[in-house]
Amino acid sequence: MSRGSSRGSGRAGGSGRAGGSGRAGGSGRAGRSGTATDRLQRLLALVPYVVSREDVGLAETAAAFEITENELVDDLNMLWCVELRSPDPYCPIDLSYEGGEIMVSQAESMDRPLRLGTDEASALLIGLRMLAELPGPQDQSALRRTIAKLEAAAGDAATASAQVAVHMDGRAPLDVQAQVAEAMRRGRRLHLSYYVPGRDEATERDVDPMRLLLLEGRTYLEAWCRRAEAVRLFRLDRVLALTLLDVAAEVPGEAKHVDVDSGLFRPSASDVRVELELSRAGHWVSQYYPCEQVSDLGDGRLKVVLRTPDTGWVRRLALRLGEDGKVTAPEGLVREIEDEATAALAQYA
Repeated sequence: MSRGSSRGSGRAGGSGRAGGSGRAGGSGRAGRSGTATDRLQRLLALVPYVVSREDVGLAETAAAFEITENELVDDLNMLWCVELRSPDPYCPIDLSYEGGEIMVSQAESMDRPLRLGTDEASALLIGLRMLAELPGPQDQSALRRTIAKLEAAAGDAATASAQVAVHMDGRAPLDVQAQVAEAMRRGRRLHLSYYVPGRDEATERDVDPMRLLLLEGRTYLEAWCRRAEAVRLFRLDRVLALTLLDVAAEVPGEAKHVDVDSGLFRPSASDVRVELELSRAGHWVSQYYPCEQVSDLGDGRLKVVLRTPDTGWVRRLALRLGEDGKVTAPEGLVREIEDEATAALAQYA
């Protein structure tokens, strides 16, 4: 959109037509003009609304958009300043609202309601299908109906999303998902046996569920952890065992949702920076552990960079990987792993 040409400005200047503005003053209704974004959305809908009707008045249109007639006149005056590129050359929208009736012409590029583009429809549909796969208290039937309606409304734009199969990486066993969903539905506490890869150990803890999150293709339970006395995220595929307790969940008022907009990985300045090289058979490490960086070395090999406050589990990981991977930095950790491997081999001798 661009500011009006002399033609558009001249017409707008003849605001004797804004005599309609005087009539609008008697409306008395509270307007809902809202933000600039609200106004833009209204302007984009206003032209198709008027063009699709042979005879439409100011009062009727203002009521349809839940604004006052004064606000509607302001919108119409704004439309005088809009020029459309099609057909070339640029030409302003032609409109009038004399006698309380609105007429719009030369707005062929805006005469239909906006539709979702292919990328927009695909992203929205894929997101809804992933949401439908999450366990939880959400109404699955409502989600399915929404997906079906959106597919019908999007038409051809929805075709691309039908070619995408939604797959949840690291998906938890169905019984774990079912029990988490039940706990959230009933507001109950859970007891978890949970594997912590950073320490390579299983932990026992009671948690009060808060919400389920889909992050980086995996399902997480956000909950108040009674052991840590803090909010924690638990990957459902790392839950070794789960029990629904006969205790009401009690999330403290000071508990706040985890900010996941910037991702899950939050290294500390004191963490050790570890570099590994992985063969194709060792690629699972880059998917299972939180990595700061993953780069392709060619020939099916990956370089992985991660940070950890405890290198003990890294030493154990390196011994378990064998020829499928090796730690290349830091040098001190490399020597420790070599010493442990030598000592282990000596036991066989």
